[in-house]
Amino acid sequence: MTYKLFSDIILCNGHIRTLLLDTTRSLYYYIPNDFAAILKDNTILDFELLKKIYPESVKILGDYKKFLLKHELMFEVLDEEEASLFPKINLQHKQPFRITNAIIDIDAQTDLSYLEKIEYNFEKLCIQSLQIRIFYINDIKILITFLDKISKSGNNFLKDIQIIIVKNDFLNFNCNKVAKILCNYNIITQVDIYNYTERNAEKMYSDKIFLHKKKIHNCKSCGEIAENMSTINLRIVSESLHHNSCLHKKISIDSEGNIRNCPSMPQSFGNINNTTLEGALQHPDFKKYWNLTKDQIEVCKDCEFRYICTDCRAYTERSHTNEEGLDTSKPLKCGYNPYTGEWEEWSTNPLKQKAIQYYELENTI
Repeated sequence: MTYKLFSDIILCNGHIRTLLLDTTRSLYYYIPNDFAAILKDNTILDFELLKKIYPESVKILGDYKKFLLKHELMFEVLDEEEASLFPKINLQHKQPFRITNAIIDIDAQTDLSYLEKIEYNFEKLCIQSLQIRIFYINDIKILITFLDKISKSGNNFLKDIQIIIVKNDFLNFNCNKVAKILCNYNIITQVDIYNYTERNAEKMYSDKIFLHKKKIHNCKSCGEIAENMSTINLRIVSESLHHNSCLHKKISIDSEGNIRNCPSMPQSFGNINNTTLEGALQHPDFKKYWNLTKDQIEVCKDCEFRYICTDCRAYTERSHTNEEGLDTSKPLKCGYNPYTGEWEEWSTNPLKQKAIQYYELENTI
């Protein structure tokens, strides 16, 4: 019998092991690099033939055959001719939209009056996803008016809105009320509330509301690489292969109204009070990180997680730049070492302390 891997199975080779990505089931498995090389080099898998080629690995090959069949990662084919009837999935990443996702930050100093005029910006750029991060809010009525207007509009491409609420002194009393009001909008798919205590976390339940004990202070809390990566699909993998997995086709408005790639990125491309989102997009530097892939980032290029991991360019180890002057350093808030296969707490790593001080992150970790 001969076999072929399903076309939605993607292999990501790392320094010490390979990640086998099941992009349909959002699962991944670790396999040795040697076995990954066999999978890549063979159009079809003839395990009996492989056992003759690698007589010292007969048992291992048998075990991996059982593994691939058990998890439905391969299927039986007669020969290479039949295997050719099941072509590889095209991993090119093409989207007709100029911007796919946006972030709006809100805190005590934010003047939300600009929300009244950005709906047209969203329509023109065909923004599909919006994340609103509320660190503090003075007047929720303006936000509600914006959400009401944009959710009823038939002219924009917006499919979903995610709300992040950072529980603080102001929101302690109103947090539940704010979350429940926002959940009334169908376009809002998720509300995440951070800084919750275990005692308070038991008092709210909704299929849209998720409570987190994790401490978040401000926009500097973003960019952390988590050990458990569960969002795995062909869109994410294909985008990571060709573009930056965090900044590609992203636009943001920080709490002061400045337009940036991401609220934490240092460069501003104008203020929303006197610059349109489309105008900011025309700046020659706006897209400079869009096509910087993980295959070009130091250390990350040797990591087996690189095609399912975000790539923060706002907080890096500040160790490398490429010929174009782009920061190609490993994300600062990643504690994974692809050369040992071990995770550690990034914030206590002595080699990262200089960068932590540079970004003034001491009070956010």
